Amino acid sequence: MCGRFVVAGSNKDLVDLFDVDTVGENLPQPSWNISPTDPIRVVLESLKDGHVTRRLEAARWWLTPSFSRELKTKGPTFNARAETVGSKPTFKPSLESRRALIPASGYYEWRTEGKTKIPFYIHLPGEQVVFAGLYAWWRNRELPDDHPNRWVLSSTILTREAVGGVAEIHDRTPVTLPRDFWNEWLNPTTKGTQELADEAVAAATPVAERLQFHEVGPVREDSPLLIEPLNPA
Repeated sequence: MCGRFVVAGSNKDLVDLFDVDTVGENLPQPSWNISPTDPIRVVLESLKDGHVTRRLEAARWWLTPSFSRELKTKGPTFNARAETVGSKPTFKPSLESRRALIPASGYYEWRTEGKTKIPFYIHLPGEQVVFAGLYAWWRNRELPDDHPNRWVLSSTILTREAVGGVAEIHDRTPVTLPRDFWNEWLNPTTKGTQELADEAVAAATPVAERLQFHEVGPVREDSPLLIEPLNPA
């Protein structure tokens, strides 16, 4: 699973990395302690009149499907299991046509030892980590049509069975897409199916196997110090 992550890069860094065409409003600043329902930066592609536009947008990290009556769903939707995402009503419509890339510098995971949970920072030194994500638009029906906040963009991170060293910490990990799968995942002309999700997991395996980690202190507040090794060599 992924319940906390880090995005240290600037908006310009992300625009350059993902070759973004348009940049949305109210993008969040870099953060070393992003938690569910926080705003995050997502990369998506929209199709209009046969033209594809790649966008960097702000989204709420907790996917709310369009059919939901409330913004916050009854169950947690900040993660979606890649193995079943194609059969879940909450996620299937987004898998079909609303897929996203979610940039990260790394993420946190906790290893349970007895009654103690020990935090670790998981990352690829010197490299951007990119999670496979989904997004959805939710209409707040309590607001008038001309209200600027009537539409809410929300998102989720796909997770998979952990492989490599990180499996020592937790049995789940985000789907970490390689660069050569970014375009295929985003392509709005491709109807996403469970088969595509399975292909994403397979493509992500070599990246997941290279993830490195170190123990950190309590993940509280928001500071670059959160990712520093607890016991540096």
